[in-house]
Amino acid sequence: MKLSSSIFTFRFLNFNSLFIKSHPSFKISAATKRTMTQFPNFSTKISNSCPANTAEDSQVSPPEPRPQSPPRKPWIVGLGNPGKKFNGTRHNVGFMMVDAIAEAEGISINTVNFKAQIGKGFIGNVPVMLAKPQTFMNSSGESVGAIVSYYKIPLKQVLVIFDDLDLPFAKLRLLPKGGHGGHNGMRSIIDSFKGSRDFPRLRIGIGRPQGRMDTINFVLRAFNKQEREELEFTFHNGMEAVRILLLEGFDKSATYVNSTKAMEQLG
Repeated sequence: MKLSSSIFTFRFLNFNSLFIKSHPSFKISAATKRTMTQFPNFSTKISNSCPANTAEDSQVSPPEPRPQSPPRKPWIVGLGNPGKKFNGTRHNVGFMMVDAIAEAEGISINTVNFKAQIGKGFIGNVPVMLAKPQTFMNSSGESVGAIVSYYKIPLKQVLVIFDDLDLPFAKLRLLPKGGHGGHNGMRSIIDSFKGSRDFPRLRIGIGRPQGRMDTINFVLRAFNKQEREELEFTFHNGMEAVRILLLEGFDKSATYVNSTKAMEQLG
């Protein structure tokens, strides 16, 4: 009885073994066949020099995901003239704004590359690069163009900060694009971008000279004590505008900067 039981068990296991196809009395339904031969729908190339594998012995691995390139860091570029004699002058207000951002966010501007002083850091959780071109104002494009070309930065991620004679003193205006407005630094940058004007800019008003004062002498004149105090409010609003721009988008930042309320706070 024990032997018979063992044989019966062996036959039962053999019935369910891989040799099931050779058993003459066993029928496989069409649905079962489809289930047995179903594979993930991955496309594969089979070389002409090799025989095609059958569905039973093919093992198709899913394609490896393509590595994603890290997001490009936004650049914040302040325009000005290098050298101590230009520190604190109207034409260097772009430098001053970038310095204020660097101090507030704990970013060290301690590298010189592409004819610019450069600092790397974070504003909120966004990695950013700060730059102060050292080419003198009228040749700013030599530095900014080289940076953009090397890092392949989309122009919409390059914010340029500069002084504007046509804005009242200490006022801010954020625009998504535009011309140079007679500003030689911006003219140089647009030329370096092959004529493209599609990059954001933060304009800081320095006003027009009174009387018959020459414009060049005016922009190279230092701010007085009262003007520096007023600019502190401008820089505070400018820093907030940059944070909103990076963390919430251009539209919200422009609304904040260009609104009457924001301007009244500086008046």
